[in-house]
Amino acid sequence: MVADFDGTYHAILGRPSLTKSVAVPHYSYLVLKMPTEKGVLTVRGNVYTTYTCEEESFKITQAIDLSIRMAETVSQAAQVSSDQLRLPEQQIPRKSVKSKEHKEVQLIDDDP
Repeated sequence: MVADFDGTYHAILGRPSLTKSVAVPHYSYLVLKMPTEKGVLTVRGNVYTTYTCEEESFKITQAIDLSIRMAETVSQAAQVSSDQLRLPEQQIPRKSVKSKEHKEVQLIDDDP
């Protein structure tokens, strides 16, 4: 759980610290309650801040995953000979040649 305190620091509380302080987190409501000498301390989270943190976390995770895949691709490409790295030339389709993907079908006997 990440608590956004009004001070200059953010607090990241893991399970051991939550257990040690006898805190009760409620993730659906973004509320953390813990007993103190003066009563129950309630720390409320901000949905917008939580959402933006989660969104940034996903972006960072995707960037890391992409960089790992790129490094693997570069290392695999280094092992391949230069003859195998050539890209095949694409054939430019001519307008007069019918595409292989299309097939003419006669719907009416007299109409081609």
